Amino acid sequence: MNRIISLILTIIIIVLLIFGFDSLLNRKKVQLPGTNEQYYKIVSVPIPDTLYFAGEEVPLDIFYVREALDKELSVNTYWHSSTLQIIKKSKRWFPLFDSILQSHGIPSDFKYLAVIESGLSNVTSPAGAVGYWQFLKGTAKDFGLEVTKEVDERYHVEKATEAACRYFLKSYEKFGNWTLVAAAYNAGNRRISKQLSRQKSGSFYDMLLSDETSRYIYRIVAMKIIYENPETFGFYIHPDDIYPEFTTRKVTIDESIDDFADFAKSEGISYKVLKYFNPWLRQNYLKIKKKKKYIVTIPNPPFNLTHESLILKENGINHKN
Repeated sequence: MNRIISLILTIIIIVLLIFGFDSLLNRKKVQLPGTNEQYYKIVSVPIPDTLYFAGEEVPLDIFYVREALDKELSVNTYWHSSTLQIIKKSKRWFPLFDSILQSHGIPSDFKYLAVIESGLSNVTSPAGAVGYWQFLKGTAKDFGLEVTKEVDERYHVEKATEAACRYFLKSYEKFGNWTLVAAAYNAGNRRISKQLSRQKSGSFYDMLLSDETSRYIYRIVAMKIIYENPETFGFYIHPDDIYPEFTTRKVTIDESIDDFADFAKSEGISYKVLKYFNPWLRQNYLKIKKKKKYIVTIPNPPFNLTHESLILKENGINHKN
């Protein structure tokens, strides 16, 4: 009798295991939220039928153009953490870039150059290029930026953007084509001019260039596509997670500052917050010559975030009470 019961129980367990495993294999896949119909699998990203950069058509009918764009779209789509951070930061900086670019008559798409150059951070390259727009010291001075031991305006977002605009306009006078202007920002006007002449070409898309410069335009355009259609590429960002813009005021300094920690305290902020908003101040002091003056940016109280959470959020960490 016990053997019969044991046999029956064994059969029941086997049947349950078979049906359970079959149910697991045929389990309905759960769709991600939003309009993205992708499931949890690696898929090819969609390429638009038509595409423009700075009002100039990207010739997607050329096989190597389409494949180069496909590569950069895939890289930036599946490099999740980097692209996610850029989208969060962009809400803070793109309105400023758009305003300055528009004032100079430069297409809005050029803001994506700063994305590719620096990831919207005040970084320094191995070659010594600095800031959101990655100016080398000599080029920065050529286009009106002050670079000294105490002041480095390559870190000054507004002034560096103005300098970048002057560079773009000078290049446009030479080439008359915005795509070539963007390529020249990476390779230099002289190199692009030389290759146009050498290859008897008038278009970026027809030229054989270094890998870095060849990828440059496609990286820019890929970020533009993803930024304008984030959910299509799997990026779902709640409005609360976007890095906020700040309301600020300007304070003019026309006398030397012996200690910026004391100055910051007098303005009701910490030294760290002062340097956060004014990274172009490279020392904890500033010696000012006669008739010279500087304008520093001070955030308006009350902060939308505490000092601590401001810094945390800039580093991608949400701090909620």
